[in-house]
Amino acid sequence: MKPLAAKLLGQAIRAAGAGAILMLSVSASQAQSGPFAGFDGSWNGNGTVSLSDGTTERIRCRATYRVEGGGSALAQTLRCASDSYKFDLSSNVTSQGNNVTGSWSEASRNVFGNLQGRAGGGQIDVFVEAAGFAANITLTTRGNKQSVSISSKGEIRGVSINMIKG
Repeated sequence: MKPLAAKLLGQAIRAAGAGAILMLSVSASQAQSGPFAGFDGSWNGNGTVSLSDGTTERIRCRATYRVEGGGSALAQTLRCASDSYKFDLSSNVTSQGNNVTGSWSEASRNVFGNLQGRAGGGQIDVFVEAAGFAANITLTTRGNKQSVSISSKGEIRGVSINMIKG
């Protein structure tokens, strides 16, 4: 190949690569728009769980969030465990504006139900309910930090978790 042709081919490949990177970054930013912006990814952290018998235990938690549907849908898993307690929450949520609705389940107790609430500005506030169970859940994300708060009148009276993305 002649030197000029090789140089032009190299420039074309670099331009195509730069174009592909630009398109991917636009797609990623579009997926992060809407009320679920900033949630996408894996999170880890610690917190406490307060049980109905009055005991409080430290817990370790992992969460995974997948933002889909151009930013209007969120799939979430939250797994937490202490030395003697664990829970495994999953939810699928969709938004219309700042209003969110969806379904949730807790695998270790085979409990499932519906949720509704509001999301926006890095925060999701929902009320979850199932037969014999109801709770308020708040998730707040600021940069790479997230807090999760759960309050109910059931076996789990309260959960407070602080996580970091990554």
